[in-house]
Amino acid sequence: MTLYNFAKKMFCLQFRLMGWKVRGVENMPASGPVILAINHVSIWDPVVAGCSVPRKVSFMAKEELFSLPLLGRLFTKLGAFPVKRGHGDMNAIRQSLAILKEGGVLGLFPEGTRSKSGEIQKGLPGMVLLMEKSQASVVPVKVRGTKRMFTKGWGKITVAIGKPLTAQMLKAPEGVENRREWIANRIMQAMTELPEAK
Repeated sequence: MTLYNFAKKMFCLQFRLMGWKVRGVENMPASGPVILAINHVSIWDPVVAGCSVPRKVSFMAKEELFSLPLLGRLFTKLGAFPVKRGHGDMNAIRQSLAILKEGGVLGLFPEGTRSKSGEIQKGLPGMVLLMEKSQASVVPVKVRGTKRMFTKGWGKITVAIGKPLTAQMLKAPEGVENRREWIANRIMQAMTELPEAK
């Protein structure tokens, strides 16, 4: 058993004990390149989202996390890789495309940072670039109840997984000035509209 599968098994057990609910697993493509576009309110979001889908997810995470001696090595062993926030990180883009071109699943937080209010924020257009370059589908995922999860999250952790969106489905109308921004907004809207898992 790989470290990823072992960690996933252990966390799934813990989350089930906490009343974790997942809706829409059937929407996750069984094969082929997929970008999971996930809202972000807590450091636990990648763990909860990764446990909620049947395939291995490689997460893009902020570079600062990898500077922590033990955690940085652990994140790398679990398939995560760093991104420099605030500007185009070509290494992160290349690594993302390599994962997708191999038919893998890439986990992204298109808001760019955690939402302090808990409400879903505007999405960054970088995920649209990756979708177009790789022809991957984007699966919107809405996570709730992960903020202060181990003190206030019992019975409140929910994950809703939406239907895949493709570049063909998300064509911007003529006259739109920033096409990728328009598409990113549509993806975030689809995420916002996902019904809560019950």
